[in-house]
Amino acid sequence: MMKKSLFVLLGILVLSSLLLAACGGGSDGDSTTVTRPEVPAEYANLTNPLAGDTNAIQAGENLYDANCASCHGDTGLGDGIAGESLDPKPANLVNTVKETTEGYQHYRILKGGMMDPVNSSMPAQEGLMSDEQIWQIVAYMNTWK
Repeated sequence: MMKKSLFVLLGILVLSSLLLAACGGGSDGDSTTVTRPEVPAEYANLTNPLAGDTNAIQAGENLYDANCASCHGDTGLGDGIAGESLDPKPANLVNTVKETTEGYQHYRILKGGMMDPVNSSMPAQEGLMSDEQIWQIVAYMNTWK
């Protein structure tokens, strides 16, 4: 009788483990596929003229804190308090910086995210920020690499 109970218990544990494994787990919590728009040719090969400039990076941090952190979070992980209610959630900019070019980053800040395939709540900064300010933010974000 004791052997039968042990086998039943073992069977339940094995089935439970299989079910839990099938449900996911083992990821970093961000298993969504990121779809990024094609960068228009005029932005595709842009490089940041302010890259590595410590004054530009400091200015970019100040601009990021004032304009981006509320949604994207203080460290760019997409966990800002204002972004909690957004659908889709704000991008993890640390990943974005690692996976994209400076030209792409500039383009997305300039044009925002209210276009296919992104369709996010990110407002365009075109006409609100100067080109230099956008590059300053890009310079700051690229310190996260």
